[in-house]
Amino acid sequence: MYLPPPATKTKLDVSNWARKEHFEFFHSFEEPYHGVTVRVDCTSAYQFAKSRGISFFLYCIYQTLAASQQIEAFRYRIEQDGVFLYDRIDGGSVIDRADGTFGYGYLPYSEKLEEFLDGAQHEIKRIRNTAGLPRTTANNIIRYSSLPWIDFTSLSHARAFSRGDSCPRITFGKMTEHSGRRTMPLSIHVNHALVDGLQLGQYLERLQQLMDVQ
Repeated sequence: MYLPPPATKTKLDVSNWARKEHFEFFHSFEEPYHGVTVRVDCTSAYQFAKSRGISFFLYCIYQTLAASQQIEAFRYRIEQDGVFLYDRIDGGSVIDRADGTFGYGYLPYSEKLEEFLDGAQHEIKRIRNTAGLPRTTANNIIRYSSLPWIDFTSLSHARAFSRGDSCPRITFGKMTEHSGRRTMPLSIHVNHALVDGLQLGQYLERLQQLMDVQ
């Protein structure tokens, strides 16, 4: 099973950060998250995954993680009121179980698709053979969920505001086909203390580019 080395992090000097005032402003909010729902063209990605017998869900996680490695703002995390830049972002995902419940799995990222899939498949098997809701304590993750039954146009999340959190949240929706093109809704929520609309737009642009590559 693929296991990467531990991620490393570097503390930012917030006092000299160009976003110092933006960080302090939004960090004081009870609800600092903002988000959008977009339609992602997944025609090429779906064809690639199916032609190789790859889980489309895992392939979507792989490409969304790949995009996060390339947009620096998506590698920022708030810890004890400090801001840290991680060298790698992994996935924390809902995994379905046969009894209709779910568990939380930890999916480490690798640039090599085969390594990522190897680790993810082992983790899915582990979660499906356990019970309860233990969750990784890692902070260098994106939190994933999937609603493959719903072609949603907006989405909100349950949140405990007393718990500090700065990890992005991504939810995949139901894929539909029109005029030979496959698309699906994707909801993404980010902490405004770390990610502005500019970086969110850059991330979504890079993600679409990765989804288009065959």
